[in-house]
Amino acid sequence: MQAKSGIVSRSVSSVSSSRSGSFFARLLAILSVAVTIVMVDSVNADAEAANPKYAGIVVDAKTGNVLYSENADRLQYPASLTKMMTLYMTFEALEQGRIRLDTPVPFSAHASAQAPTKLGVRAGGTITVEQGILGLVTLSANDAATALGEMLGGGSEDRFAQLMTAKAHALGMTRTTYRNANGLPNTAQMTTARDQARLGIALRQHFPQYYGYFSTRAFKFGSRTIRSHNRLVGSVRGVDGIKTGYTRAAGFNLVSSVQVDGKTIVGVVMGGASTPARDAQMRNLIATYLPKASSRGGSSALIAQAAPAPTMIVTPAPVAPKKAQQTAKTIAAAQPPVSAAAADLSLPHKGPLPDARYQVAETEVAYAETAAPKSDNPLVAQPMPAPTKVKTMTFKQQAAVTAPKPTPASMPTEQGDTSVDNVTTASTTPSPTRAASTSNGPTGWVVQVGVSPSRQMAMDLLESARSKGGKALASAKPFAVAYAAGGDQLYRARFGGFDDQRDAVNACKALKKAGIKCWAAAQ
Repeated sequence: MQAKSGIVSRSVSSVSSSRSGSFFARLLAILSVAVTIVMVDSVNADAEAANPKYAGIVVDAKTGNVLYSENADRLQYPASLTKMMTLYMTFEALEQGRIRLDTPVPFSAHASAQAPTKLGVRAGGTITVEQGILGLVTLSANDAATALGEMLGGGSEDRFAQLMTAKAHALGMTRTTYRNANGLPNTAQMTTARDQARLGIALRQHFPQYYGYFSTRAFKFGSRTIRSHNRLVGSVRGVDGIKTGYTRAAGFNLVSSVQVDGKTIVGVVMGGASTPARDAQMRNLIATYLPKASSRGGSSALIAQAAPAPTMIVTPAPVAPKKAQQTAKTIAAAQPPVSAAAADLSLPHKGPLPDARYQVAETEVAYAETAAPKSDNPLVAQPMPAPTKVKTMTFKQQAAVTAPKPTPASMPTEQGDTSVDNVTTASTTPSPTRAASTSNGPTGWVVQVGVSPSRQMAMDLLESARSKGGKALASAKPFAVAYAAGGDQLYRARFGGFDDQRDAVNACKALKKAGIKCWAAAQ
């Protein structure tokens, strides 16, 4: 029995040793692969930094400090990073109530003919605004970007490009010029890495309610599942967007936003030699500079909220719309606003004045001047202003900002990678239509919150404002007033029923605290 026991013991020992050796062999293989990946990323990142077309920057989005910069102010071609501004303009129109997520976007022959990548919608067809947004953030669809640009530019992509350029300059992107809505090549369409970092921060800061779209990894369009070109979303901890881009002239571009453990940075890589090299450089920048970012600060929003575009949307003339395909969406929860600024980025402390007011005639207007918040950034800190006072000023309509006329361009194909995990999304239902007021409203003092191209959209804007205005609007009467502007019928969205100027101004102050722009005026 002892002999047999010894044999069994040796046998068990041999099996155990074999299993142990197998485990260590597998462990060594895994470690070898991991080391190889790190070495390849390091080689790619080093090669990218030596690339003569390369430009990069990393900004601490809480303090505005520039943590890394190389050729950050050199003019580069933006490629599809252009769509970041197209989306900024779209989000602004949504916030102002000029369009809704279910608004149809018509495709002209020009939009339909754009070079790939594209959704492939035929001329005369439509998509919803939300489908357009998803098409831009995932597929980088050139046809959808042009269609959105034409709609927001009153039927003209050239006009929209002028509005994009004016908006860029109002945000402090002084070296950026746009010539189209999608980023297909045009020798006059230029930007810098620093300007793109500013735009990336502004998108999160100004539109937290829509920023979640940038983390969409895939969405359903008809029978197709469209996956994101941004391979860092879902593969690098904390990366929640924003945009990729490529043309032969531009190289491989990428803007990434990262939020980890209370720290937030925005990184930009432009002129990359390849997708792997660009992505490896961004990973390297994130790993190197995220630990150096501050988890404090961000107490004030120092990228100025630029004034709305000086013109209203004019939907192009009746194109027979096809039934829009249903979009499925699952969007990451909107991130809270992130304060961003930088002395190095020359971020303005106060926003630029609006290019035009909605008053057609000279009107006495009272408004609440919002007190500037304190800043933790010593480079921009300044004393708090005196308590808010009511001012009475007179405004006249001003000319719209214009930009140089676009120049023709060649259109080589935009390329991208679609190898990202599949996440199917789910759709939202449009809100039911509400009856709109048809009267010119009460006399006396009123508060205006915006102008819309239709009465229903004006009433939608009022309902949204009422939900945020609290007690100050409890007894206010919402109404829409029609007026003609340049041959178009527009509607002023107003609240009436205020006893005197002070009540109207107090209501406007409450709306401003909720982030809604408004004016108090004598009706």
